[in-house]
Amino acid sequence: MPVAALADSPHFKKGGLPTCTISGTNPSLSVTCTGVLAGLGGDNLEIDVTLSGSAVYQCQNGGGNTAPGQNRVLVGPATTPTMISGSAIKNGNLTFTTNPATLTAPAMVSGSAAGCPNSNWKGVNPVLTLTSIVLDIYQPPPPPSTNRIFHCTASDPLSGTVALIC
Repeated sequence: MPVAALADSPHFKKGGLPTCTISGTNPSLSVTCTGVLAGLGGDNLEIDVTLSGSAVYQCQNGGGNTAPGQNRVLVGPATTPTMISGSAIKNGNLTFTTNPATLTAPAMVSGSAAGCPNSNWKGVNPVLTLTSIVLDIYQPPPPPSTNRIFHCTASDPLSGTVALIC
């Protein structure tokens, strides 16, 4: 009876640490991460990309006039999984690209959330800032979370291409 090969000594190849590319326009940003792994077993792999951020809104009154808001409104976290079949792992090696992960600020929030003068106002025209990227790699895929083989992060400031720390 065949037995799944377990990760022996998973690691990122030299020059293969994950990087993430941020694209999109407000109020929605998209992130795709790439990396090169070695020392993997032959089981399936799951890569989760979790995004968090904050948005600043303009305050709009009933007459349609706008003024700057004062509060940062938290957006996320939003997690996007990428499933990779064990058959894609060759001799313990894998070059991966994640599915695009997207973080989108709501088009409108309450006046109190945006820091507007009173409850008759609403928060509009969000400007989204990405503040955190978390990349978790599991082999085999969860559950349980004890199968996590890597936890990589990046935080402010985040734009363009970002190197993660694992």
